Amino acid sequence: MGNLDDQLASLRQRIALIDAKYADAVPMVRAKRCRIEEWADGAVIENEFGAHYQTERLFAGHKPHGSADVGALCELSDTLLDVLSDGEISGVGPERWAFLDTETTGLAGGSGTYPFLIGVGRITRDGFRVKQFFMREFAEERSQLAALERHLQDFDVLVTYNGKSYDQPLLETRFRMNRTKPPFGRMRHLDLLHGARRLWKLRLESCKLIQLEQQILGVNREGDLPGHLIPLVYFDYLRDQEAARLVPVFHHNAIDILTLACLTAIVPAAFRHTERVTRGEELAGIARWLMNSGESAEALEVMRRAVDAGLPDRLLFRALWDAACLEKKLGLEALRTWKELAGCRNDYRVCALEELAKHYEHKEPNLPLAWQFTLQALSFESSEELIRRRERLERKLAKKTLFPSNSGRAGAGPLAAAGETILLSPSLPAKETE
Repeated sequence: MGNLDDQLASLRQRIALIDAKYADAVPMVRAKRCRIEEWADGAVIENEFGAHYQTERLFAGHKPHGSADVGALCELSDTLLDVLSDGEISGVGPERWAFLDTETTGLAGGSGTYPFLIGVGRITRDGFRVKQFFMREFAEERSQLAALERHLQDFDVLVTYNGKSYDQPLLETRFRMNRTKPPFGRMRHLDLLHGARRLWKLRLESCKLIQLEQQILGVNREGDLPGHLIPLVYFDYLRDQEAARLVPVFHHNAIDILTLACLTAIVPAAFRHTERVTRGEELAGIARWLMNSGESAEALEVMRRAVDAGLPDRLLFRALWDAACLEKKLGLEALRTWKELAGCRNDYRVCALEELAKHYEHKEPNLPLAWQFTLQALSFESSEELIRRRERLERKLAKKTLFPSNSGRAGAGPLAAAGETILLSPSLPAKETE
């Protein structure tokens, strides 16, 4: 018991020393809470549905955004977007493009998700302007959406990043939940995500907007807030009304929209002017897009440029295979490309050997050589189609009395039984040990 009393006495003595040390210290004053409407650069906007908060920010044209020239955005062609919209968006000047992004209470979407901050950017002669519509509480949503609807009347084109899958459906849901018709029906929509993926997915590990901002524009944000934390910050604001916590959220939204506008000047231009693209990965991505669009001749030319520009092995063999398929489709000679693929280990080796077998069976008849290519393909991978091809070739060869019809074992040498020797191209070994 005495030991406990001694410990308590010692603790009281230490506390007394600490109190004496800070007795004359200036007491800490808690910073005054600043509500969002007290910001100097924004204002509370009232309409027939209530009130909400709005702010506007100008990114001056003389200040670049990384490697992008913000001032040059107003000089973009009114036909720039047609290449990524199948001609749907053409003849609309950049001053009529609305660049939209939202910050929401959740990332999953659905009727329970609210876009508490909606940013809309526009291209102007003095720079790039971003207007942001913010609801200070859920009851202000109707006022916020009404102001957004009126603002969008000044635009004919909506530009987003993943907006067709997320932002537009979410906003349409919120308009309908408020018994209002969404304003997007009359607007043509370009989702830049799809074009960016076609252009850069072979080069970059991720095509997230912030990754493109860093890798393509050379911008490294300072003081940015990760997207997954934004809903938590908004809920904190609803509890304590401390607007300072929202500063990074407004900044994050505005920079996302500015980046979207700058990338809009780059991505469609790469597809319109492929001669200006020099990186092999980007050329291969454009060539694949042209293939899917049915532009076979142009796709082949761009794919050949991609191979010449240099590609890593993981892309090179696919590019060679695509080029050979295009050559075949266009009625051009594809033998050289098939032989390149058949002569080394890669994912398209068997397919190339099969194409060589088809060529020498049908187009340039040489049944023994076609049979030899089929056997080589079977030595790497067996399939019912290859087995049927081998059997069919052996039947055809038997009819030409090159070997007896009952000597059709794979690799047993029906040609050897007939005293024939087939030499493959020097680039094609008879069989390589894998």
